[in-house]
Amino acid sequence: MSWFKREDNEIVPPEGHEVRTEGLWIKCPQCRKVIWKADLEANLQVCTNCGYHFKFDARSRIANLLDEGYELVDGGLTSTDPLEFTDLKPYKDRLRQAQKKSGLNDAIINAIGRMGPHEIVLSVMEYSFIGGSMGAVVGETIARAVDRSLATRHPLIIVSASGGARMMEGIASLMQLAKISAGLAKMDDAKIPYISLMTDPTTGGVTASFAMLGDLNIAEPGALIGFAGPRVIEQTIRQKLPEGFQRSEFLLEHGFLDAIVPRRELKDYLINALSWMKDKA
Repeated sequence: MSWFKREDNEIVPPEGHEVRTEGLWIKCPQCRKVIWKADLEANLQVCTNCGYHFKFDARSRIANLLDEGYELVDGGLTSTDPLEFTDLKPYKDRLRQAQKKSGLNDAIINAIGRMGPHEIVLSVMEYSFIGGSMGAVVGETIARAVDRSLATRHPLIIVSASGGARMMEGIASLMQLAKISAGLAKMDDAKIPYISLMTDPTTGGVTASFAMLGDLNIAEPGALIGFAGPRVIEQTIRQKLPEGFQRSEFLLEHGFLDAIVPRRELKDYLINALSWMKDKA
């Protein structure tokens, strides 16, 4: 029995049946092709037609990079709203909404586990949580990842996805830049590898601190990476910026990055890079 009939070159469901496709498809912002979401998920949120890299949530990224059996750590911290910040909406309300939506306390997840032959400390930012902005909780969680690497001598990988420092926490947020950078300096002295992966976007104080301090600084294709945004820069200098300015390809060409690595090749690339670093240590 056929469930569908064709009328005027259109497939029409039989009377009494309804076909729902809403939410099953997504349009690629780069090539404009409509993609079945299941295919996109199977391809690690990378367009199957043009290779455009959609945003990738922190939990999925950890599962993709680490071997099975990894452990999530340092997840018990929450913001205290030190400034009792209120703008259009109280900061406490925004935190509660972000926590409910994401299931996270803040815009960061730490994990420990294996990546091939290497024991790894991994810290991954979550952009969906208030734009991946860095407040005291994000800063302290990354600082704990640094301390864990120093204690175990295991390499550290930080995956950045952030709009920058979290203005609702003021100086408490900005302090995190110096705190994390000081910890990374200790790792450098101890010759413990630190790899920084920048994804779309990595901006503001995150770029101005730990995201650019890796022994190896790499990025995904097409990622926006910079301090101030391109519109702010154009308004300040009153000039039109070059095509692709602040995208990872532009930064690689001008010496700000060591490599651009597609998401599907990332784990193998990191394993090889860490093996090379170990041999040179």
